[in-house]
Amino acid sequence: MPTALITGGTTGIGRATAELLHARGYRVAVTGQNPDSLARAQLELPDDVLVVRSDARDLADTDALVATVSERFGTLDLLFLNAGILRPAPVADVTEESFDEQVAVNFKGQYFTLQKALPLMNDGGSIVLTVGIGARRGTVGATVATATRGALLAMLPSLALELAPRRIRVNTVSPGATETPLLDKLRVPQSGRDAMRANIPFGRFASSQEVAEVVAFLGSDAARYVTGQDVVVAGGYGLAA
Repeated sequence: MPTALITGGTTGIGRATAELLHARGYRVAVTGQNPDSLARAQLELPDDVLVVRSDARDLADTDALVATVSERFGTLDLLFLNAGILRPAPVADVTEESFDEQVAVNFKGQYFTLQKALPLMNDGGSIVLTVGIGARRGTVGATVATATRGALLAMLPSLALELAPRRIRVNTVSPGATETPLLDKLRVPQSGRDAMRANIPFGRFASSQEVAEVVAFLGSDAARYVTGQDVVVAGGYGLAA
């Protein structure tokens, strides 16, 4: 039975991926740090899904997470590094605290989670990292967030080459605008959502489940010859630019 660890797996794309993989026979562990999201995930996800509070900024938390996953499952077949934060602000208003927090979660935290989970990865396994189209196309007010996500994209080819001898595939998924709780959390008004939709050829946002399907594909044997690739899931956004 394959095993997956999903960081940032209690809401949105991470949670949809956890539900999909579990339905397909995976043993699944998810992480989060918001008490309310953790409680809902614990209550609503299947009983055998392991829900772990873990702060990506804290390497001690990461060590504890990997130890818990190792004790429960032994090995990993899919590592989905999906945890991330967005603190939107124009350049002039970005604080050092906000800058450091986004770097710590979006880049440093994902890097060291990968490093510490690697000993658990089975040869022939799959690592998928969430980047997002903002790293390539740009998002107003998200200079730090897109830069930290872009750092994951920049290291993708080197990481894929390094892990190729173990046949571990490394890919990124870059969702466009997606219907997740983040839109409500950021208080994006209806007018803003309408403007975003107007730039998407498909005329709508992605669902979390649609992105989850791509992650599941990258983690499956059907993608066993795919590595070092960024898969954009954005309904054609940017094609006409």
